Amino acid sequence: MIVVGGEALIDLVPVAQPPGALVPRPGGGPYNTALALGRLGAQTAFCSRVSADGFGVSLLDGLRAAGVDLSLVQRGPEPTTLAVPSLAPDGSAAYRFYVEGTADRLFTLPAALPTGTRALALGTCSLALEPGASAYEALLRRESGRGLLTLLDPNIRPALIGDPTAYRARFLGWLPYVSVLKLSEEDARWLGGRVSDWLAAGPSAVVLTRGAQGLSVRTREGAQYEVPARRVAVADTIGAGDTVNAALLHRLSALPAGEPVDWPGVLAYAAHAAALTCTRAGAEPPYAAELGG
Repeated sequence: MIVVGGEALIDLVPVAQPPGALVPRPGGGPYNTALALGRLGAQTAFCSRVSADGFGVSLLDGLRAAGVDLSLVQRGPEPTTLAVPSLAPDGSAAYRFYVEGTADRLFTLPAALPTGTRALALGTCSLALEPGASAYEALLRRESGRGLLTLLDPNIRPALIGDPTAYRARFLGWLPYVSVLKLSEEDARWLGGRVSDWLAAGPSAVVLTRGAQGLSVRTREGAQYEVPARRVAVADTIGAGDTVNAALLHRLSALPAGEPVDWPGVLAYAAHAAALTCTRAGAEPPYAAELGG
C-alpha cells in the first residue's frame, strides 16, 4: 500500500473557447499523485480532509474510479480549495489560490496507516498551510520512524508562503525523515539550497525534474543519472510532476528490501508517464496499459 497525503482541490483551467472561460478539473499535487498511482495499478490510499460540497464529491468519485482507497479521508462542511492556473505559451502553469476556510486545511493526524503500508508521499499546499501542515509533518516524522519509504515533493507555490525564510528552514527540518526528495528546477532555485547538502541531511536520492530537458537523479552514494524528456505535443504541464511522483513511488515501493535501484529505468518510466500527462488538458495521468504495464 502507498499512502498519499495532502490536498485535493479544483483547478479552474482556462480553455480556448469561449474566450475567458474556466473549466473545473480535479487537482492538487497529492490528489493527482494518488490518482496517477491508482491508474498505474498500485494499491493506493488517499489521506486528506475533503469537503462535503459538490466539488468534494466529484474529487472522491475520481479517486474511487481509479481504485484508490478512501478510508483515510476525513470529511468537512467547509468549501473546497480552488486554484486558477494561468498558462504560458509553453504550457507551464502559474497559480492563484482561494484557500481561506477550506476543508483540506483542517486535516488532523490519523491514528494509524493501514497495515501493509510501504510508502508515504507528501507535498505541495498541504505542507504550507496551517493547521494541517503541522499534522502532515507529524505524519511524516512518525511514519519515517516506522521505516516507511517516504517521498517529499515540496512543489513550491510562492503565493501561499507568507514567510519564505521560515518555510525554507522548515523544509530543511523535514529532510532527515525523507527517503526520496523530488523537486523541479524552479523549486530548487526558490529553496536556494544545493543537492549535495540535501543529500547529506537525509534523503537517499534527489530527483530533479527539468521540463523539456528531462529528469535527473543524484544519490547519497554519489551516483548520477539523467534521462531525456519524451517529445510530445504539449497541451499543458498540469499534473506532470505529480505523475513523476506516482511513477517513482510505483517502481521504488515494489523493490525488495536491499535490492539496488535501476535509476535509468525508473527515470525513463517516469518520463514516459509525465509526457503522456502533458498531452492532455488538466491533470489526466495515464493508465498502466498506456505505458506497457
